Amino acid sequence: MQRQTTIVKPQDITRKWYVVDATNIPLGRLASKVSMILTGKSKPTYQPNIDTGDHVIIVNASKVLLTGDKINNKKYYNVSGYLGGLRTRSARVMKESYPVEMVERAVWGMLPKGKLGRKMYKKLHVYAGEHKNDAQKPEVLVIK
Repeated sequence: MQRQTTIVKPQDITRKWYVVDATNIPLGRLASKVSMILTGKSKPTYQPNIDTGDHVIIVNASKVLLTGDKINNKKYYNVSGYLGGLRTRSARVMKESYPVEMVERAVWGMLPKGKLGRKMYKKLHVYAGEHKNDAQKPEVLVIK
């Protein structure tokens, strides 16, 4: 007797919306849990070649926690492509001035690269304060 593998079709996927409060949660832990939800690995219908993930709203990104001395030692790099076009920012500057970008970069680093990863990344919504997605009726997701 052979078992049948269920193949999920894109039109059969039901997507939920989750809201996560990032207050006092370590950045890496937050990013890994959120990336699992975005990829759909938390669902029984997960398939690596299909985007089965859900939408995630992250609020209070400016209150995310950096453990150890990362606030002083961790660096974020951007290169413009021109000579001398390397821009370096510390985690302190990123947290104070660009908290949304800091969280987005952490989650993007844990998603697969390519077309599928970009599709998953579009379901991430990060806000420094409160969110504006009440119409989607998001469920509260607690990350410890």
